[in-house]
Amino acid sequence: MTAAPLASVLFVCVHNAGRSQMAAGFLTHLARDRVEVRSAGSAPGHEVNPAAVAAMAELGIDISDQKPKVLTAEAVQASDYVITMGCGDACPYFPGKKYLDWKLEDPAGRGLEAVRPIRDAIRTLVEGLVAEINAKHAAN
Repeated sequence: MTAAPLASVLFVCVHNAGRSQMAAGFLTHLARDRVEVRSAGSAPGHEVNPAAVAAMAELGIDISDQKPKVLTAEAVQASDYVITMGCGDACPYFPGKKYLDWKLEDPAGRGLEAVRPIRDAIRTLVEGLVAEINAKHAAN
């Protein structure tokens, strides 16, 4: 029997094709089944950015099977953390959720060289999030 997840996290960006997909990939990789991970977009694209897929593959994280998903109020309501990345006011607000806004460049239309620093910034932010979730769980 597996334990209940320590937290649920929703990553939101406009197209759900780059930043939020990389963040979800990192969190899934780092936290495994200890955290429930979702991602969505306020205006989802048709596919995950190939440069984002390639950048993550360089680190051994496969996000090639992911598809952009539309942001729903249900996804927000089911999450403990809602992390936005440039989706503006499109994200519904529910009391009791922790909202974070990560200022990250949009990798849309950029090549692998330009996506790597965005990927690395996301990894640093996700590592901090994992530490926060672990510390919060340890304090309870």
